[in-house]
Amino acid sequence: MLLERLLGAAQGVVVGQRQALELLWVALISEGHVLLEGVPGVAKTLMASTLAHLSGLKFQRVQFVPDMLPSDLIGGLVYEGPGRFSVKQGPIFTQVLLADEVNRAPAKVQSALLESMQEGQVTIGETTYKLPRPFWVIATQNPIEQEGTYPLPEAQIDRFLFRVEVGYPSEKEELEVLKRWARSLYPPPPAPLLTAEEIRSLQERARQVSVSPQMEAYMVRLVRATRDLSGGKLKRWEGRVSWGASPRAALALHRAARARALLHDRDQVLPEDIKAVAPAALAHRIILSYAAIAEGLSARAFIEDLLKEVPYQ
Repeated sequence: MLLERLLGAAQGVVVGQRQALELLWVALISEGHVLLEGVPGVAKTLMASTLAHLSGLKFQRVQFVPDMLPSDLIGGLVYEGPGRFSVKQGPIFTQVLLADEVNRAPAKVQSALLESMQEGQVTIGETTYKLPRPFWVIATQNPIEQEGTYPLPEAQIDRFLFRVEVGYPSEKEELEVLKRWARSLYPPPPAPLLTAEEIRSLQERARQVSVSPQMEAYMVRLVRATRDLSGGKLKRWEGRVSWGASPRAALALHRAARARALLHDRDQVLPEDIKAVAPAALAHRIILSYAAIAEGLSARAFIEDLLKEVPYQ
């Protein structure tokens, strides 16, 4: 299976985190950007760089900081003499961009990143430049430290195909981390497993994966159920979900489910593909009420109830 080969290579560097790694591969093949959320030290940066090396794609890491300017990300015009300017391209001109601690950047930088994610291009001066293909953004943020941050607006969070929560490893996995890397300051990057051309081919094949009308109807029911909480287990969420998912969420499910089916060597989407990607594709598109947050409820818990309540046929 293609997925097992890719996961095996990634876990030669990253210990554990199998579900997060699978979602990252799905996002890359479905041409969707990812927001990785987790406390410091759980291998978010290592996962991003490992997948970039395995994919044979050019990789750039940018540490976002509060005094950052858009030109630090996209580049700018350099004065070379009277009437003469040259374009200096910034680190965004790459194929895999790791935007580390993206919520530390001010609004103008986040806006520049949003244009690149949505349009696959950047504007320098009065000229628009296309970014390389594939172009994939992996952004990270720390959920426990908010001082000196600029929270991402909902419109920008919605542009990410997935929000992937990266948790702590198990005791066995943490022991393996010590055995493997305690004496090595920087884990060596893995050898490329694919090429940029093969990634583009996989992305094209994912677009051709068949999705039956029944599966499309299931995706739409899931998304619409986030806005209609009148039945079954979802009734307990009335007054606790302020805003449900938009139609963009159904498109995200469609893209991600096709990519997952391809990685599992299938040419047709099954319900298990939709259920596997739904938490990462939907949770960040659900806005809980202050009452729900005060009760300690989470969007992922809502999605779990949603998957139990909404039938696929």
